[in-house]
Amino acid sequence: MTAKDEITIAQLDEAGARAAIPALCGILADAVASGASVGFMADAAAAEYERFWEGVVAEVAAGRTVLFAASLAGRIVATTQIQLIGKPNQPHRAEIAKVLVHSQARRRGIASRLMQAAEAEALRRGRNLLVLDTDGASAAHALYTSLGFVEVGTIPRYALMPDGADCGATFFYKDLR
Repeated sequence: MTAKDEITIAQLDEAGARAAIPALCGILADAVASGASVGFMADAAAAEYERFWEGVVAEVAAGRTVLFAASLAGRIVATTQIQLIGKPNQPHRAEIAKVLVHSQARRRGIASRLMQAAEAEALRRGRNLLVLDTDGASAAHALYTSLGFVEVGTIPRYALMPDGADCGATFFYKDLR
């Protein structure tokens, strides 16, 4: 592997997350443009992506979200989050959210590396049950299965694709104990 191909995974604190907003907006815009059902429609404006990431930064600052960024040759190309569940009866659980890899950086194992980092950090924080959902027709479905996540089921018409078509959400869990 050359320096050009070197992948690094970093956990971002509030300042790092704020500094990464432009790159994170680009990754999110690329995901939407690629047709991913990630909470935004095809006509989303750049300001919507920026507001979303500002909200994530606030959650990082409050200690409710752990944000990771993956860099390739020093450029942020992927991200994911651990959303820590704050309910008194769920101190053992966390949700994985927004596993996004820029289309130009896919097929290099970056998503797997992000997920491994997220699992390790979740365990470090006492969270041994992870949950997530994804479009059941996406490549992410196979990724999560390959990483040992157990498919629970699919809710049809759960969300919309960026083009407005219906999208089912497939839910997964992984017990890290």
